[in-house]
Amino acid sequence: MHLFWILFAVALVFSVVGFKKYVWFISIGYGFSVAAIGVSLLIAARDHLDWGIACACVLFVIYGCRLGGYLAIRELRSSAYNEKMKTEIKSGDGMSFVAKCAIWVSAALLYAAETSPVAFRVAGGSSADAVLAVGMVVSLVGLIVETVADLQKNAAKKANPHRFVDTGLFRIVRCPNYFGEMLFWTGVFVGGITAYAGAVEWIVALLGYLGIIYVMFGGARRLEIRQNKSYGDDPEYKKYVATTPIMIPLVPLYSVEKHKWLVA
Repeated sequence: MHLFWILFAVALVFSVVGFKKYVWFISIGYGFSVAAIGVSLLIAARDHLDWGIACACVLFVIYGCRLGGYLAIRELRSSAYNEKMKTEIKSGDGMSFVAKCAIWVSAALLYAAETSPVAFRVAGGSSADAVLAVGMVVSLVGLIVETVADLQKNAAKKANPHRFVDTGLFRIVRCPNYFGEMLFWTGVFVGGITAYAGAVEWIVALLGYLGIIYVMFGGARRLEIRQNKSYGDDPEYKKYVATTPIMIPLVPLYSVEKHKWLVA
C-alpha cells in the first residue's frame, strides 16, 4: 500500500487547481492527476518494467492528458460554455475552505483507488499476463469511444448549437462519453484481477471502480435534468429519450432523473 499513498499524494498535487474553481477538483484536476499517476507508475516500475505495465501506464497518461486538456481548453476558450454553466453549476464561491479540502482529499483518494490495480501490479512485481492484456483492450476501446463521442458532440453543437445531439454514437446511447469512461475503468479493474494480493487490495480497487461508476451515473442524471429543461417540450427529444438508453447500449435504462441518491 506504500505506492498507493504515493499516488494519493500525486493526485493531491495535481488536483489542487480546484481551489481556484471547485469543480476543477473533479474535472481538470481529475484528468491531469491520472496522467501524473501514469508517469509516477512508470518511474516506480523502472527496474522491472515490462510491456504490459508500460502500456497500462501510457494509457493513463494518454487518457489523463486528453481529458484534462479537453476540459481545460473548453473552460478557457469557450465563453458560451462558461456562461451557460454559471446557471447550471454552483460556483462554490460561498464554500468554506474546510469543505473544499474535504472534496480535494476525497477526490484524490478516488483517483488513487481507480488507478490502484496497476499500482498493485507494480508494487507486487507481477508481470504482464492475458488478464492484463484483456483489460487494456477494454480500456483502449473505452478511450476511443469517449474521444469519438466528444468530437461528435462538438461537431454537432457547432452545426446546430440549439439542438440536442442524437447523431453518431449518440444514436446508440445518450451518454456515449460516460459509457466510454466506464469502459476504460472497467478495463483497468479487470486487468488487475490477477495482481490483487489480499482483501485490502481487492477492496481498494473495487471501491475505486464502483466510485467512478457512481460518479458517471450522477453525471448522467445532471445532464438529463439539464436537457429536460432545455428540450423537454420538443417531440423529437421526447421520442429520442424514450427509445435510446441513457448510459449503456442495449440496456433498457432510459432515465435516472428520479434517482436522487445519484448526487455526485
